[in-house]
Amino acid sequence: MDFRRLTYFLAIVDHGGFTRAAAALYVSQPSLSQAIHVLERELGSSLFHRMGRKAVLTEAGSALVAPAREALHALELARARVGAVRELRAGRLEIAAMASPTIEPLSTMLRRFTERHPAVSISLRVALTREDAIERVRTGGCELALLTTSSPLPHADFVAHHVGDHRLVLVTPPDGPFPPGRAVGGEQLAGRRLIVGQRGTGIRAYVDDLKAQGIDVRIAVESEHRMAFLPLVLAGIGLAVVTESWTDLAERAGALVLDLEPACVQRNVLVTRRAQLTPAARAFLEVAVPAGS
Repeated sequence: MDFRRLTYFLAIVDHGGFTRAAAALYVSQPSLSQAIHVLERELGSSLFHRMGRKAVLTEAGSALVAPAREALHALELARARVGAVRELRAGRLEIAAMASPTIEPLSTMLRRFTERHPAVSISLRVALTREDAIERVRTGGCELALLTTSSPLPHADFVAHHVGDHRLVLVTPPDGPFPPGRAVGGEQLAGRRLIVGQRGTGIRAYVDDLKAQGIDVRIAVESEHRMAFLPLVLAGIGLAVVTESWTDLAERAGALVLDLEPACVQRNVLVTRRAQLTPAARAFLEVAVPAGS
């Protein structure tokens, strides 16, 4: 049903006739009458008794008044809410993120965004692998995905915004096999028990590369839960290769964090679809992506 015709209908009710309603709406009376005729045909009932310059509601017309006001109120409410989202006075933004970049750089991104747009709520979705993160964006479940990768994205439908790099580091117990302050070469991990993530992650790829080079690293635990890595390391179950974003947490927990050599760098990228983004997603990119990148 045309909301314009409902507006015309209520104007006639409120102003007591077609002539006054037409003047209040700044439309010609024939146009107003034509719109009401169309509305009556749509509803299959006459809405007014025409009595000279007066218009008296029929029974059907009286039944339409309340629903018409409710419909127009709902429309105005919808317009107000859309306007609030557009102006970032409300709204919700869903972001998929892998574990390591959730610590950093996502924490800093969220702080900056929420300082600027406190009325927009953020929903974070767990992505276990790079492909999981991209799939959430592809299917529309999330507008943005933050992931760590060592290779270009093979998907032409997405845009990857570079938001910084992180080196891989080795986390050991404080009394671990390597002295503090000295980098550890990959060959030195031979015979060591490692705690690793599942395939599809950059830290697992590093360990798999060592094995492909003939270095006898041994997988003690494979876990999807990154927060389990530190307790497992501190319990003496194995060593863990993670991104340097974990350094502060690991050291505060009492673990030893060592550089790896040669250095292995992972890129943090914020992924979006090439389609038009919502105002909230565009605003997030403005605070997340360094100028000129």
